[in-house]
Amino acid sequence: MTSAPPLVLPGPHTTGATGHAWLHAAVARIEADFQRSADTHLIALPLPDFAARGIDLYLKDESTHPTGSLKHRLARSLFLYALCNGLIHEGSTIVEASSGSTAVSEAYFARLLGLPFIAVMPRSTSPEKIAQIEFYGGRCHWVESASAVYDEARQLELETGGHYMDQFTYAERATDWRGNNNIAESMFHQMARERFPVPRWIVVGAGTGGTSATIGRYVRYQQHASQLCVADPVGSVFAAYHRTGDATLTGPGSRIEGIGRPQVEASFIRSVIDRMIEVPDADSLAAMRALSRLLGRKVGPSTGTNFVGMLTLAHEMLARGEQGSILSLLCDSGERYLPTYHDDGWVADKLGDCSTAHEGIVRLMRPALTSGT
Repeated sequence: MTSAPPLVLPGPHTTGATGHAWLHAAVARIEADFQRSADTHLIALPLPDFAARGIDLYLKDESTHPTGSLKHRLARSLFLYALCNGLIHEGSTIVEASSGSTAVSEAYFARLLGLPFIAVMPRSTSPEKIAQIEFYGGRCHWVESASAVYDEARQLELETGGHYMDQFTYAERATDWRGNNNIAESMFHQMARERFPVPRWIVVGAGTGGTSATIGRYVRYQQHASQLCVADPVGSVFAAYHRTGDATLTGPGSRIEGIGRPQVEASFIRSVIDRMIEVPDADSLAAMRALSRLLGRKVGPSTGTNFVGMLTLAHEMLARGEQGSILSLLCDSGERYLPTYHDDGWVADKLGDCSTAHEGIVRLMRPALTSGT
């Protein structure tokens, strides 16, 4: 795949006139790309049994970004942050530690600026994401376990003289959480004409923690009554860290690609999160498939995790006689996971029998069945 035309400004990496000219052209190119993109859609889920009881559920569809996932926003913010802090220069090699979606999006922006890109990732990353990284001109550098990506990325930064983007550290600070077209501002703008415009709950997953940090801070800054819930897959350390505050915790990590971590990440800000819900892998997979049928198109496994959180909170609201809206994210398309999470043989081998979980999710989607009314 050929890269985008380079920013034609000769000369070494410098902070002089030439360096500033390259920087200005780079920022302008990213901003022009942003202006070509419409906002992502807000989907009202067709769940009439909940709606009849005064609870509306919504998903903001982040799969419609140019690179197909929520991480497009993060990659754009990380590039602008690094550019404006003088961390990226003409010819810089961009290095990232990523299990897939962030690397896909960063490869896109690296190509936009004519910069080489290396993604450090576990060998278990889905083939579809690998193909997309390579489509955008990126190179994949393999490690055997998720915990090894950090040190390897730092080593590659030294070897290339480039810049390690370090999404797990900078995600929470690269985005302007007060507004300026961030995801939280977009959510509340799109909800303005709904029956319950201020969500009772906003549900997200956490990989870096950047999205939950942005939304949690924005809600407080705007003085909204919404509460923030993070749906965390079993195996991730985030839920335990939220309970204990022990940043030294480690764990096996998540089997739900894109969310959950084996260690506490700097961008995960526990103090802005009101609730954590730990979701078993089988429930995430069952919810992913049930939601795919409901929408008529496939969604990814992290969206399934979010959906479990939404249904759990909806039933708690019903039990308390509350009404309101619950808003979450459709993180990426399920087309990326056809050989894995959407393949029956792969699921049976990796996760076992999910039929009981599927039956449970179907019941949760029909409150009339579970409440007996």
